[in-house]
Amino acid sequence: MRQYAARILLEKGSKTIEFHGPADITKETTDAIVNAANSSLLGGGGVDGAIHRVGGPQILVECKTIVDRVGRLPAGQAVITKGGNLPARHVIHTVGPVFRGGEHGEADILADCYRESIKLAEAHNLKSIAFPSISTGAFGYPVQSAAQVAVATVINSIASTSFVKKIRFISFDVGTLNAYVAAAQDLCGQTSAFTLEKGSQ
Repeated sequence: MRQYAARILLEKGSKTIEFHGPADITKETTDAIVNAANSSLLGGGGVDGAIHRVGGPQILVECKTIVDRVGRLPAGQAVITKGGNLPARHVIHTVGPVFRGGEHGEADILADCYRESIKLAEAHNLKSIAFPSISTGAFGYPVQSAAQVAVATVINSIASTSFVKKIRFISFDVGTLNAYVAAAQDLCGQTSAFTLEKGSQ
C-alpha cells in the first residue's frame, strides 16, 4: 500500500484525510474518485480527459444522459456516475470555478465543489473518496489558495458524515502536494481538534 505524505486524524483516527503525490488519480481504489470536469461533462484535458480515457465509454454515456436530463452542470455542483474501467466504483463529477482574480465568489464555488461531492458520496453510502486539486490547472486557481479552501472545507464536511471515513487528496506533482500539506499544517496548528501526521512516499 502506498504511504501517505501526510494525513489528518479526526475523531480519534476513525476518519482520515490523506495527502498523496505525485500520483495518478485514475489508479485510486477508493469507492469514488472526483473528476474536475467542465460543465458539458463530455471530457476534456487534464484530470477530466484522463478519467474518461481510462474509465472508458460507459462514463461518457452516463454523463450524456445526465446532461440530457438536467442540462450543463453549473460550477460548484456535482453528479455521480459509475466508474467504468477504473479501479474506483464511482466517479463524482464537479465543475470548479474559473479564477478571475478572486473577487467573483471563486472561493465559495470551490468550497461547494468539495462540499457537494462529499454530500453526494454520503448519499450513496460511500466510505472513501479521492480528490484532485480542483481548478488549479487550466482554470487558473492559485494552488496555495485553492489548497486552503479545499482542506478546510473537507475537514468541516467530513465531521458530519456517517459513511464517508477516508478522503485522499491526490496531487499530480510535488509542488501541488506541498501546497496541500502546508495548508493542512496551518489548519492543524490553529486547533487541537485534530492532528497531523507526517508519512513518506
